[in-house]
Amino acid sequence: MPEGPEIKRAADQVEKALAGRPVNDLYFAFDHLKDYESILKGTSIEKVKTKGKAMLIHFTNGYTIYSHNQLYGKWYIRNAYNYPKTNRQLRLALHNEKKSALLYSASDIEVLRDEEVPFHSFIAKAGPDLLSEPVTAEDLISRFQSDKFRRRKWTALLLDQTLIAGIGNYLRSEILFSAGIHPDLRPIDCTKEQLAKAAHACIDLMWRSYENNGITNDLTLAERLKAEGAKRYQYRHWVFNREGLPCRLCGTEIVKFKAGSRRCYYCPNCQSNES
Repeated sequence: MPEGPEIKRAADQVEKALAGRPVNDLYFAFDHLKDYESILKGTSIEKVKTKGKAMLIHFTNGYTIYSHNQLYGKWYIRNAYNYPKTNRQLRLALHNEKKSALLYSASDIEVLRDEEVPFHSFIAKAGPDLLSEPVTAEDLISRFQSDKFRRRKWTALLLDQTLIAGIGNYLRSEILFSAGIHPDLRPIDCTKEQLAKAAHACIDLMWRSYENNGITNDLTLAERLKAEGAKRYQYRHWVFNREGLPCRLCGTEIVKFKAGSRRCYYCPNCQSNES
């Protein structure tokens, strides 16, 4: 599933391609949205924002297209009406005179009035978006220590979109490693230093991934490994997808396990099970 950084990059691309120009044509695959084609046609896109893994395309006539890529959704930006060769199903198409923004495979698409957006079921419950809202480490520490979250295991908590919007599976493992927190721990089990490290890791790794096309590893190390001929999956992360390989810091073998039916990775030495 695309995580917050991937959706934010997609939103940037959609905005760059379409914002400020009239939408000459658009297409919704779902029948219940067909009436909106005539309502939105001819208007302009004002801005494209994100809330975690959701994208919000705001039109100048007071409507917003909400979309969530879910597991398989993918945006393509192409020259106008130049459709990619793919077996995916086209769900949404937006065209101006020069560019087309095409959403394939996703099924969670809605059209809302601007005033309805804050009350949408996902938006209303979602936690802060670290890439589009002013959130400090102190804000996150307060959330970690709140009654709602402090007794929940980190592996479940970090995937809860009501804590922080946009963290997904690879960021979960990377944040816990960077903070030196064992996956079995809860915020209430952690020291103040660990909570501070977790807060900074959430912010830093979200932004590092967004700005560097999904890389969460140390950037200097990633560049060195790339120069040595390593493939992207080999230099992208600290621990995620590195089962059985040596930890980049201490050499201990990285362990893979299932948490909430999804794979998680950690270093038993750097992330000891002690507070």
